Amino acid sequence: MENLVLADFDSFSNVEVYETTVIKDAKSLSKFYAGINKTRKPGLPVPIVDFSKEMAILVCLGEQKGKTKPVLSKLNETEDELVIALEIMVEIEEETTIQPTYFPFYLYKLPLVDKVITLQKIDR
Repeated sequence: MENLVLADFDSFSNVEVYETTVIKDAKSLSKFYAGINKTRKPGLPVPIVDFSKEMAILVCLGEQKGKTKPVLSKLNETEDELVIALEIMVEIEEETTIQPTYFPFYLYKLPLVDKVITLQKIDR
């Protein structure tokens, strides 16, 4: 997706289930980082987002066995709504009998739009 920039990601968050959030203010972004930084010393820095021009999409994948990453693409766009497809891709690792467990999150920035943003998870 053009104009979509990965601002931050980490393999471990405190979010145990899949969820997505559109963030349009600094207070909400800081609140998320305060939550994931409770168990980190030092904590992750809050990315800089100019909310007068940009918005953020937070994708928490929940519990994942092995490394995964989301791939976002524009599915449909109307005057009122932007539908973004989210597909979770599995990164191929060497064959092991035990897959580590991750709770990854990804934070994307995109230009501010006055539309409803809908993220649609694509299962394969």
